[in-house]
Amino acid sequence: MRKTLAILAASTALAAPAAAEDLAVVGSWSGLPLHKQYEAPFWGTTLPEASGGSINVELTTHNQMGLGLGDIYNLLGQGVFDVGMTVADYAVADAPELEGLDVPLLALTADEARAMVDAARPMVNDIYRDRFNSHVLAIAPYPPQVVFCNAEIAGLDDLQGLKVRASGRMTAKLLEALGAEGVNVSFSEVPGALQKGVVDCAVTGAGSGYSAGWWEVSTHLMPLPLGGWDPVVTAINMDKWNSLSKETQSLIETSIKSDFEDPAWASAQNALVDDIACLTGNGECPAGDARSMTLVEASDADFAKARNILETEVLPEWAERAGQDWADRWNASVGKVVGVSIN
Repeated sequence: MRKTLAILAASTALAAPAAAEDLAVVGSWSGLPLHKQYEAPFWGTTLPEASGGSINVELTTHNQMGLGLGDIYNLLGQGVFDVGMTVADYAVADAPELEGLDVPLLALTADEARAMVDAARPMVNDIYRDRFNSHVLAIAPYPPQVVFCNAEIAGLDDLQGLKVRASGRMTAKLLEALGAEGVNVSFSEVPGALQKGVVDCAVTGAGSGYSAGWWEVSTHLMPLPLGGWDPVVTAINMDKWNSLSKETQSLIETSIKSDFEDPAWASAQNALVDDIACLTGNGECPAGDARSMTLVEASDADFAKARNILETEVLPEWAERAGQDWADRWNASVGKVVGVSIN
């Protein structure tokens, strides 16, 4: 009898389904295209279905939770939630070396931006492991961070003396070197700041600005990527990651690359063209009604001036803050890809 019961118990254990994994996921801005088109479908539908029901996801976003943008990865590392994602630049106060992921003006196309991100990935992996107790799953782009102005501008020199909201610390340093005054304003507060004259201009992705209605409070658009590509890093708490089976880890990493990261990058270049059309009326707008902002094409001289300041002032200043070891790693990876070396 005991032998029969033992056999039955073993058979029952083998037949019982493995317990489902529950993931609490905090996404980026709920109203922006990256979340609506890629994050929400992946975490809400694609991954749970690919797992055959073995992964349950509870998805929200940091703005829906009212989280401070600079707190997201720290809270992730503490295990407050399992997976978190937001713009890497929001974490540079805790990890200045992370600024090397998103350097303005070095990538003018989506392919160039992805090559930079791929080169920086080993550094980013180490930063998130050591600083935020987390494992990087994906790095996806917002569109290039361009300049919206509620002031008449005809080129880069016209930013001199204006108050400009930057999209990251390195962008703020670049703007200040160009003679503008960098102002710290959160994304959600920018429309009011532009309307009230708290800032004259603001840097963000063209699609983000269209979705958030910045065209209502700004008149001129300069599509020079002064703010880089604002990569959004998706990471999972390291303790949670280590608790998952190898099969589950492999499923997540394979799925997030093929069904989230790759599609987001594939659409990034065309998205910029479409977003400019939506904001200026120069072309067909697939997202809705086209607006009538004035398109300001930066000249070759504008680009050369900004690029020179970046290489001679901004990057060396970052290297001093991040440390020589990180500057050396950047030179050997990202710098090699883009043909820039920090001296």
